[in-house]
Amino acid sequence: MGTRAASRVRPNGKRLTDALLGPPLASGQEGRERIGVGAGVAVLGLDALSSAAYGPEAALTVLRPLGPAGPWLLLPITLAIVVLLTLVAASYRQTLGAYPNGGGAYAVARQNLGPHAGLLAASALLLDYTLNVAVGISAGVGMLVSAVPRLHPYTLELCLGLLALLTLVNLRGVREAGAAFLAPTWLFVLVLVVVILVGAGRVLTSTGPPQPIVAPPPAPVPTQALSLWLVLRAFASGCTALTGVEAISNAVPIFRAPSVRRARTTLGLVVGLLVMLLLGVTLLARAYGVAATLPGASGYQSVLSQLIGAVMGRGVFYAVASAAILAVLSLSANTSFTDFPRVCHLLALDGYLPTGFAHKGRRLGYSRGIVVLALLAGALLVAFRGVTDRLIPLFAIGAFLAFTLSQSGMVRHWRRVSPDGAHRARLLNATGAVGTGLTLIVLLISKFTSGAWISVLLIPLAMGLFLTIETERQRAKRETSLTRPISPSSEPPLIAVVPVGRWSRATERALTFAFRVSQDVHAVHVVTGEDGGAALAADWARYVEGPLAERGHPAPRLELLPSPYRELIRPLREYCLQRVRESPGSVVTVVLPESLDWRWLPRLVQGHRPEVVRTGLLMSGEPRLVVVSVPFFFGPHPPSRA
Repeated sequence: MGTRAASRVRPNGKRLTDALLGPPLASGQEGRERIGVGAGVAVLGLDALSSAAYGPEAALTVLRPLGPAGPWLLLPITLAIVVLLTLVAASYRQTLGAYPNGGGAYAVARQNLGPHAGLLAASALLLDYTLNVAVGISAGVGMLVSAVPRLHPYTLELCLGLLALLTLVNLRGVREAGAAFLAPTWLFVLVLVVVILVGAGRVLTSTGPPQPIVAPPPAPVPTQALSLWLVLRAFASGCTALTGVEAISNAVPIFRAPSVRRARTTLGLVVGLLVMLLLGVTLLARAYGVAATLPGASGYQSVLSQLIGAVMGRGVFYAVASAAILAVLSLSANTSFTDFPRVCHLLALDGYLPTGFAHKGRRLGYSRGIVVLALLAGALLVAFRGVTDRLIPLFAIGAFLAFTLSQSGMVRHWRRVSPDGAHRARLLNATGAVGTGLTLIVLLISKFTSGAWISVLLIPLAMGLFLTIETERQRAKRETSLTRPISPSSEPPLIAVVPVGRWSRATERALTFAFRVSQDVHAVHVVTGEDGGAALAADWARYVEGPLAERGHPAPRLELLPSPYRELIRPLREYCLQRVRESPGSVVTVVLPESLDWRWLPRLVQGHRPEVVRTGLLMSGEPRLVVVSVPFFFGPHPPSRA
């Protein structure tokens, strides 16, 4: 009967968990979860590729005061961005080979520039990844509610629902995330390539400016003269297209062997596609006179929406392309779900985060980091009601700080491992570090009052948190370390205290255990009810004292502890501490009965009183007070795993 009930209860719960998260994976199955180049582009390249949708638009938005001259000036700015992108990608290609265990900017900066530089890089990356999730999801949902205005009141709910879906997919493992995001990624690339090729063909075959199928909104009237500062601001804003390039360097171990070669191929493919998309969008914007419209204003259209309408019209292709862009913008957050937990894993290994972040979950992913990222991004979405435009100005701060530290660290790396060689590699990294460092300065100055000050505040706070955790870990290690051999001594007398709520099977089991470990057993009941413990006293006399007396076994007397304010823990703790004071050299062991049901719903109903009592007793700080749980299991027993 019990076995049949178990087969009905346990497998149903197991099937539900497996349906949501997938069946548990053994450590030996880790090789199956590693991915190839195609899935790598989907898992780690979405953040970078999606920037083709907002990088040029960010630069054009800054150039709006120039009017029709803005799209023409976008081309030299994009070329400068492509040069910087190529430098950063080449630097990270070297990092992949030098640091094949992953870690990216954190590992490079920590080893070559010192622990504090490493923590600065890690803090910048974690902030960037958290913002990427919030901004990516809100941008995707923003496109959805723009296309379907009646969904606008549910913006926050849609954002949180999408966040929950991404969290669930990533908890199922990297391979499943790659399979889920593969089709949207390549559809996004395909539709943009089609638009670029068709648009370029019309530009080449037309005798004058190409005629758009749907004319874009006219450029605004010029309100400002061209200046170097305006160009620098546009360049810095357009450099948001570089965010996500570092993702592959943080996750080299998730690739199948040879992991470094596959990671380099993935990086090259992502950067090559991104360069093609950026240049294509820029050239078409220039040819068709596409300028940025004000975000949030009536009649707002994204640059990509204008381009697709101008080249392909507003028919079926436009709908498919818009859906692909929406999906990729929303799913670009997935890059963070891969890299944030891995940075947390490395921080935990170095003692800057709790050890739980270093352990893999049921699907061989770092589940705790995934959940924490989801909670942080969810808090941002709730705080800004799913509208995160104010967070976009600080979006690239963390990425460019990490770029600069990583490339500066690689300069030191080449000097350390090859003092007389690697001149070309050092020059490449130094040039990239100068370029990203100057861009970071421009970003901080131009965006400081728009929100970049938040990064200046949060990154040091995160560093302080990591250093505090590491300090506490070192303190605990010092205070608990032991360098002498074990010193066995005679065992002190043991006093057993059994808290009794009612006479039950759990109480009987705890009392039986107490008889085995001690000859001095005390049964206590904290009186919180109206009967003053009379019912329990009657049961105790009938079921304990009488039967034990008949067998000639000394029976523990039931002691009733008054509790005028109906407290449970304090009277019990004071009783145990009194036993400690009265018996110098003795150890008082509280034998705690604990009823456990195999089923989740009864466990939820029963609450967590044993855990609360155990914590309350142990927090007394008395070293001679010990708590032992004696479980009594009831309910259908689960079948044993094969």
